[in-house]
Amino acid sequence: MRHCSVQVRGLLTRDELDRYNNLMEVGKFLELNKRHDLAYIVQKEIDILILPAIERLKDKGRKRDELTAEYLQNKEETVE
Repeated sequence: MRHCSVQVRGLLTRDELDRYNNLMEVGKFLELNKRHDLAYIVQKEIDILILPAIERLKDKGRKRDELTAEYLQNKEETVE
């Protein structure tokens, strides 16, 4: 099973994180029992589950970029 990044896990809601952890546990169990066909399905569910957190991470990055641009513009204006 593939884990998502720490940054993405940090942006999961409590319910999403609980579901993520449970699905990971099921997937690991299936892999240990050589049921990779079913583990693949669980991995696809995990990939769908984390999509909202990935979007939240992207939004955070965009907001940070906007703030940086504003800061640089203000700094430029004060120098002139």
